[in-house]
Amino acid sequence: MNRQQYLDTICFKGNGEVNCSISVYYPVWKQFEKQMEKLKEQFSDISISIGGDETRKAGTTRRDRWGCLWSYVQDYLEGQVVEHPLRDWNSFRSYVPPAPEDYADWKKTESDIREAKRRGELTSGGVEHGFLFLKLADLRGFENSMMDIAVKDPRIVELINMITEFWMAVVKRYVAMGVDMIGFGDDLGLQNALPISPSAWREFIKPAYKKIFSYCRKNNVHVGLHTDGYILDIIPDLIECGVSILNPQDLVNGIDNLERLAKGRVAINLDIDRQKLTVFGEKQEIEDHICSCIKTLGSPTGGLSLIWGVYPGTPIENIEAVLSSMDKYRLYWKRES
Repeated sequence: MNRQQYLDTICFKGNGEVNCSISVYYPVWKQFEKQMEKLKEQFSDISISIGGDETRKAGTTRRDRWGCLWSYVQDYLEGQVVEHPLRDWNSFRSYVPPAPEDYADWKKTESDIREAKRRGELTSGGVEHGFLFLKLADLRGFENSMMDIAVKDPRIVELINMITEFWMAVVKRYVAMGVDMIGFGDDLGLQNALPISPSAWREFIKPAYKKIFSYCRKNNVHVGLHTDGYILDIIPDLIECGVSILNPQDLVNGIDNLERLAKGRVAINLDIDRQKLTVFGEKQEIEDHICSCIKTLGSPTGGLSLIWGVYPGTPIENIEAVLSSMDKYRLYWKRES
C-alpha cells in the first residue's frame, strides 16, 4: 500500500482494502524459518516482518535514557524495570530528565525523511513505547504511581508535566520535518479494566495527551496510538485528544464494542489476539474471527487495517491459518478504483 493509499484509507477515502501485517518475533521465526520463508512467498500481499530487539538478551540488564534499569528474561522480548530512579520522591528535585536533542540522530532522521519524501513514501516519526502513562510506573514504580494518582499528590502532576515537555520537544522536531504521521505507544489498560478510574485518567493523563496530539493534528500530522488492554471507557477521549489511527486489542475490548465506539470515528489498526485464540484455537475459529473483524469494522471507504504479533508458543499451523484468513478476507470491502 503506497503513501496515498494509506492516507486515503485512514481518512475513509480509500477503496475498502484492508491492509494486513504480521510481526513474527525472532525466536518464533528461527523455530519455523523454512516454513516462514514459504509462507512469506505464498502470502506476498501481506506484510510479514521479523520483530524483536536483538540487543535484549535473556539474563542481561540495561539502563535507559531516563535512568530506569531494565531486566530481560527472554531473548528479543520486552523486559521489566527493576530499578526506578524516582521510587523515592526525595530524588525528584535533583532528577535531570533526558535531553530531547539526544533522543535521536536528528540530522540523519531529517535526511532519511527528506529521501523518503523524494521517493514518494509515507514518512513518520515515533516515540518510545510507554511514553507517558507507563513512564510514570517506570520512574516511580507501579504501586507508587497508582498511589500518587489515588491521593492526588501534586508531585505526580509535576512529573507528568516534565515528561510531557520532553515529548513535546521531540514531536515538534518531527512536525518541523513534515512527517505524515507520528506513532505513540502507551498501554493504558489491564485485562478487564483501566488501572485507574476513567475520571482519574481524564484528570491526570488526558491533558498531556491532548496537548501533544492536538499539536500534531493542528499541523496536519496524523497521530497513531498503540495501546494494549481494556480501553473502552476512554476511546471517545482518545479520539477527542486527536488520535487518528487507534491500535486496540480485539478480544480484550470486543469487536462489537469497538464498532460502537470507534468505527467511522477513527481509523482502526486492529491488534489481533495473541493470547488465546491464535495460540490455542482451531483453524476454523481463527478464520471466523478474522472474517468477523473485517466484516464488522471494515467499510467500502477503508478505515481498517489488521496487525498481529506472533510470540513464542504459537504453532506454525495457526500462523498459516491467520495468514490464510487475512488473505481470504482482506479484499472483502474493496471497490473498483
